[in-house]
Amino acid sequence: MTRSRSDIVWIPTFAILVAFAVPWPLWGVDRVVAGLPVWIWWHVAWLGLCATLFALFVRSGAWERGMGQRPTAVADAGTVEESATPTADTEGDR
Repeated sequence: MTRSRSDIVWIPTFAILVAFAVPWPLWGVDRVVAGLPVWIWWHVAWLGLCATLFALFVRSGAWERGMGQRPTAVADAGTVEESATPTADTEGDR
């Protein structure tokens, strides 16, 4: 399976996210900001960054390609368009 160049960029991106998920630079720091330790703020910011990058990853179609599926078309309303395959509801009409 060949991967596009843009899909290969996601591998080091997620490796960096995993490596810095633990606040290594903040070990031994007892500083408190707004009533919470700084390392908790690190995690809050890090989780926001992870959620944003994962949303970009999914929107780029890399998730579907990695799973061996073709990306689905997304309508303007933000919902997935219906496929032409019959469902259990339509099969009973035959």
